[in-house]
Amino acid sequence: MAIATRSISAPDKVSIKRALLSVFDKTGLLDLAEALTSQGTQLLSTGGTSRALQDAGYPVTDVSDVTGFPEIMDGRVKTLHPAVHGGLLAIRDAEDHAASMVEHGIESIDLLVVNLYPFEEVMQSGAADDAVVENIDIGGPAMLRAAAKNHAYVSVLTSPDDYAGFIEQLSANQGASTLAMRKKLAQATFARTAAYDSAISNWMATAFDVPDPANRSIGGALLQTIRYGENPHQAAALYATPEVRAGVSRAQQIQGKQLSYNNINDTDAAFELASEFDSELTAAVAIIKHANPCGVATAGTLADAYRAALSCDPVSAFGGIIAMNRELDGDAAQEMVKIFTEVIIAPTASEEALQVLAAKKNLRLLLTGSMADPRAPGLAIKTVSGGLLVQNRDNGNVDDIDLKIVTRRQPTAAELSDMRFAFRVAKHVKSNAIIYVKDGATVGIGAGQMSRVDSSRIAARKAEDAAAAAGWDKPKTIGSVVASDAFFPFSDGLMSAAEAGATAVIQPGGSMRDDEVIAAADDANLAMVFTGMRHFRH
Repeated sequence: MAIATRSISAPDKVSIKRALLSVFDKTGLLDLAEALTSQGTQLLSTGGTSRALQDAGYPVTDVSDVTGFPEIMDGRVKTLHPAVHGGLLAIRDAEDHAASMVEHGIESIDLLVVNLYPFEEVMQSGAADDAVVENIDIGGPAMLRAAAKNHAYVSVLTSPDDYAGFIEQLSANQGASTLAMRKKLAQATFARTAAYDSAISNWMATAFDVPDPANRSIGGALLQTIRYGENPHQAAALYATPEVRAGVSRAQQIQGKQLSYNNINDTDAAFELASEFDSELTAAVAIIKHANPCGVATAGTLADAYRAALSCDPVSAFGGIIAMNRELDGDAAQEMVKIFTEVIIAPTASEEALQVLAAKKNLRLLLTGSMADPRAPGLAIKTVSGGLLVQNRDNGNVDDIDLKIVTRRQPTAAELSDMRFAFRVAKHVKSNAIIYVKDGATVGIGAGQMSRVDSSRIAARKAEDAAAAAGWDKPKTIGSVVASDAFFPFSDGLMSAAEAGATAVIQPGGSMRDDEVIAAADDANLAMVFTGMRHFRH
């Protein structure tokens, strides 16, 4: 395949003599127009942008006067014309391009200012498909890409956030743009159009039921740069995707230092786990360390739930993340500040709680406004060498499952309640996951082991350590229930849980040796239920 090539000697500075402005968001428009007209720049514009400029007293030439063609089809067609795209794409120093411009009466456009129809906002609003489609911008991305491609000569602005810096540069360079600035703006432009198209394609994949599109792109807008990543030698940043979901990326930080990469990762894990519990039914608190829970509990109040969660593993909780499913109140805040905590995340906080936490200047407090919906669909994405692994979010919910009792002994109502709780938690623990629960609180957690038996033993040992630290006469795993995120492949893992004192078991089932495991449960007088749903988390 022949590749088109042309040598371009880009000038360092290009005077802004002619600018085309066509924006949905009018923020900062008049300030930019003032800066341009004060240096003699001719303004071209379309539709509502043109009217806004005219109403403010700025001289404007309508694009339809340049193209000799009116806006048609409800404004769908207005800038898709050679008089526009030729002015953006022409290589000024190429004789053949210059000749074509003269022949067809095309004048150069030195600056393009375009921000796009608010597709993402309309999509997020839950509008009907027709309304969402109507907010797919066509002319805007076409012009943006043309101007950014020809950054050797053309400056392009996609956001009001860029106006002030651009105006400052114009002032410093006597009304001209610099090549360095044009390159930076070009990169930002292609990033914007790529993110825009990603939002559209991913929405269509869902709306039009295309589960495995031939191409998948992910786009996001920069929220913040981060001092470093998981380790100091790694660069990092946080980007917002178009998904509407309460959580760490959309939360308001009320106080404390900037969040680190690990803070954000752990806070997300904590908030998603706390969101599993209906705030109208119970108060729930999750304490997270290194993306795994070290304590989760429900109770009548947040303070009681926090104390129960903390008792599961008070050593690991030091320097952890606390998430809850209700407004943070003063009593709970008083309890939470008794040990060092990195981040607290809640939907809202009372004035009393804010006053309590204000004394801990380095503690980060995030408020989300609401909880995440654990049943909502969405994508989970992970990078692998040379690719992306994409799957649906694990939105399985134990309350939606018909539990199958497979043992002779039937579980009691209290055991069933704790089993459901434990399986909720298991969904948010790294595999292999073993969770002991008693009276609506975790009492032992084993996470991320290569052997399920080891996870069971670690969880039991954690319970013994907690009992020793608190001065209890026995660990709380005695009389508890146990959850496994996946089936027990052999009976040894089940027997390890029984030895720790568990009386009932919840697990997915599905092993070739299910009959052997069920027989072992019957011999130990355990009650066991199968969910038919696995919750691996890697």
